[in-house]
Amino acid sequence: MDVRVIRSKARQKTVSARMVDGVCEIRAPYAIDEAELKPIIENLIRRLQKKQARESLDDNALERRAQWLNERYFDGKLQWSSIRWVANQRKRAGSCTPALGTIRISSRMATVPAFVRDYVIVHELAHLIEPQHSPRFWKLLNKYPRTERARGYLMALGAEDVEDLEE
Repeated sequence: MDVRVIRSKARQKTVSARMVDGVCEIRAPYAIDEAELKPIIENLIRRLQKKQARESLDDNALERRAQWLNERYFDGKLQWSSIRWVANQRKRAGSCTPALGTIRISSRMATVPAFVRDYVIVHELAHLIEPQHSPRFWKLLNKYPRTERARGYLMALGAEDVEDLEE
């Protein structure tokens, strides 16, 4: 990512970042020390990259991935009416409404490793068969080989509910 730092004597404390014509434009106080500014810029760039990843989400690609996971872990037997990215899930990684066949995946999952994102999709697909977190549900979900690792990752993010941990 190209970065342009613009220092201003009028700016006293804050450092900000925004994309301007494909360049990350950093606005910083004139007097800020380079060593102090460097980690701030790195953090702002990471945040901008995550924002860009969320904004470029493709529901069609999500549908294709869900179909592939359906074939692999459910023998292609599952059907749903829609699966799409949503930006309004702050605590959940995903949700499923089995009666309607709708699956929603939090846009926050766009920035997690692919194996975690796949776990979330498989989790929601399993709810099409078993709505509750019952032993039957966990048996279905544990077909995904990285379930335990992905759940640990989500717990660290605070996106896996403690009450859902009962197997």
